[in-house]
Amino acid sequence: MSSLRMPLKYIDNAKKILCIGRNYAAHIKELNSAQPQQPFFFLKPTSSILKPNNGPFLIPKGVLVHHEVELAFILNKELKNLSESFSPQEAIDAIEGYALTIDMTARNVQNEAKKKGLPWSIGKGFDTFLPVSEFIPKSAIPDPYNVDLQLKINNEIEQDDNTNLMIFPIHKILSSMSNIMTLEKGDVILTGTPKGVGPIVEGDDIEATLSVDGKEIARIECKAELKPGFYEYKET
Repeated sequence: MSSLRMPLKYIDNAKKILCIGRNYAAHIKELNSAQPQQPFFFLKPTSSILKPNNGPFLIPKGVLVHHEVELAFILNKELKNLSESFSPQEAIDAIEGYALTIDMTARNVQNEAKKKGLPWSIGKGFDTFLPVSEFIPKSAIPDPYNVDLQLKINNEIEQDDNTNLMIFPIHKILSSMSNIMTLEKGDVILTGTPKGVGPIVEGDDIEATLSVDGKEIARIECKAELKPGFYEYKET
């Protein structure tokens, strides 16, 4: 595994976590969703972060949780009102480094909100709903479109695909986002999940890896436990 020199400073300094939705065609199909004509995104709170070796992943009572493994990148500069001609190389130049992440989703909470036309921040924002890896130096990923993402539950492979399947490339993502809200240095941007999303239940062992040319670069490991507190999913 590579030497990682900025352990968690990147996530401590993040002002925003922005997540691209529906960026892999097979994942869109498995959820029976419509393919977007342009990038769309949602936000996760920084309080949803689960740092490495910082305790279990917590499942709220009555919630159907789905795992979504993703490549994330961290910005090294402010970006605002970028033109549509913003280039692939300019996008790479704006990246400080990368991370492996798991965007956890409370699927039944999200589905109800979608059906009723309600916002679905709750479905993405519970505590621990964003397990992250250590910082990945930019030099460890020479091509962000040639990264293997894998996720296992109880040692069984559930997701296993390459980022070359992304629909919207990073320069298009940044151009679109920056014309909606200012992107700030340190912002963390998730690039979408490939097919194979599925449930996590109490007691599951979760393992995700990020590899380049067969070499493991980053890993997430955590166990699922029941979330304390009085929250229990009930229809809104």
